[in-house]
Amino acid sequence: MQQAKPLSRLHGLSSLVGNTPLLAIALEYRGRRRTLYAKAEYLNMTGSIKDRMAYNIMARGYAGGALIPGAPIIEVTSGNTGISFAAIGRALGHPVTILMPDWVSRERAMLINGYGAEIIFFSKKDGGFTAGISRAQELAGANANAFRPSQFANEDNSEAHFLTTGPELWRQLQACSLHPDAFVAGVGTGGTVMGCGRFLRERNPAIRVHPLEPAGFPIDHPGCQGKEHRIEGLSDGFLPPILDLDAIDEMVRVDDGDAILMAQKLAGQLGLGVGISSGANLLGALQVQDEMGDQAVVATIFADDNKKYLSTDLFREVPVREGFRSPAINLLNLTAVS
Repeated sequence: MQQAKPLSRLHGLSSLVGNTPLLAIALEYRGRRRTLYAKAEYLNMTGSIKDRMAYNIMARGYAGGALIPGAPIIEVTSGNTGISFAAIGRALGHPVTILMPDWVSRERAMLINGYGAEIIFFSKKDGGFTAGISRAQELAGANANAFRPSQFANEDNSEAHFLTTGPELWRQLQACSLHPDAFVAGVGTGGTVMGCGRFLRERNPAIRVHPLEPAGFPIDHPGCQGKEHRIEGLSDGFLPPILDLDAIDEMVRVDDGDAILMAQKLAGQLGLGVGISSGANLLGALQVQDEMGDQAVVATIFADDNKKYLSTDLFREVPVREGFRSPAINLLNLTAVS
């Protein structure tokens, strides 16, 4: 039987990517009842929002001829993107090589290996992500057919969220007779906040669009590259080319310990097994809602699941520090909107 063409095979995976529920999360914060909204992106094919980006980049690659059948895929990632390209790439018959830092959770490497991809680690001593990207370019340069997704610089990354995540969020809020007043998303590549933000601003020019980073680890400060914070996937110590800070609102900052406690609370009180950045995003959304008023409609992203963090502090006791918001939050219930 003749094998399906790459685009047809990719389209066969489409029902596994996107169209995630919107969660309306009712909570009490310092005696006042609130509702925040979060897209359940951990329900994508490999358990993260990065499936949307990987799917769109590969579709654009096939359509434009940059990605040919059987060509090697080489990408640099802190984990989730590598898992997405490993799974989708291998499903479509591509050898996949992932370059990733040696300081992220070991579950990420195990999953990438499990999907049949090769991993090349880089360290802080090597020069962190900047060195990893240079090494990936060298490897790709040695093979004329190699495909580099280049997630940090590729506008097809943000386009994935302009075409899918943003419209889904808008439609789901409209189904509840709501319009978003603000959108908050943690910044790794910047694709989510830029793509969703652009779509939402086309519908509501007054909406606030806030990127989020770990407190003390500015995304645009090279001196933070390779330094340790515990919100994996965010703030890698360099400014991603697709992130335009002048086109969005001010940065929101969340302590990584507070983010861990919030993610633990989402699992323990609502049964939502999400990663550390999801805890950070909920806290960031709450912070913005505090500034705008209790009734402001603030939306965010639950980017991935908690299974990639079994060996991290997400599954350990974390001390409460002064200024943390999570201890004052009581999660009440949730409603899913499809």
